[in-house]
Amino acid sequence: MCFRVYHCNVGDDMDLKLKGKTAIVTGAARGVGVGIARVLAREGADVLVNYAHAGSEVTAQAVADALVKDFGVRAFIFCADVSRETDVKALFDAAENFFGGPVHILVNNAGICPVVNIVDTSFETWKEVMDVNVDSVFLGCREFIRRAIPRNIGGRIVNIASQAAFNGSKNGKTHYSASKGAVVSFSISLAKEVAKHSIYVNAVCPGMLLTDNTKKTLTDEAAIQKYTSALALGRLEQPGEVGEMVAFLASDAASYSTGGVFDVTGGMMSR
Repeated sequence: MCFRVYHCNVGDDMDLKLKGKTAIVTGAARGVGVGIARVLAREGADVLVNYAHAGSEVTAQAVADALVKDFGVRAFIFCADVSRETDVKALFDAAENFFGGPVHILVNNAGICPVVNIVDTSFETWKEVMDVNVDSVFLGCREFIRRAIPRNIGGRIVNIASQAAFNGSKNGKTHYSASKGAVVSFSISLAKEVAKHSIYVNAVCPGMLLTDNTKKTLTDEAAIQKYTSALALGRLEQPGEVGEMVAFLASDAASYSTGGVFDVTGGMMSR
């Protein structure tokens, strides 16, 4: 199955002590979400694999099944449009019911990026990008915090932003860049607001990822060279490499990291 390529070659002696922790990863049926879910599971966390549409159910179930088989954790799937308030509440209810307790880690990964120049962008498309990429982060974080504070259990939130938040785009992704800039600003401010509750909030900015979607555009050597020439490391990023940073930030190893914006771009952003 295609998601198996996202397994990370990290030594077995690495232990971030996430066993007994529970995590929600939004948009985890494909791409970077799979890489994140797999690294969290490898480190011992139980994972809810969120997906947005009924058409992704089979793929999401395959991801969850692989987490159980490969890492011996608990995992299940839940369909929710995380840009909708009622769906987000249902998502957390489902997680607590399945895991038998609170969610310790939230990874807001769901996002969309329709490619269209601003002159041709409808207001409906603009709103959809903001709904999925920004509103979902707000709703997920708010629900997580509303449940964590009364229990006095702290927690870890990792929001997936993008290098585009800082570098922008010249090829029809201005709306996406704006949405990811909002995720960065939101994460920084929220971290300061909830630090007194031992809730850590960080943002991760991936670069050019090697996913099923990018494979469709990188069909020849010239196309690959065009993208990799901008990268100091000279290669595209694997989704699992984003997962490594997320797992670190979700662990006590990052005990003095909150309000951070972490560059995982292979030198593309260099911040």
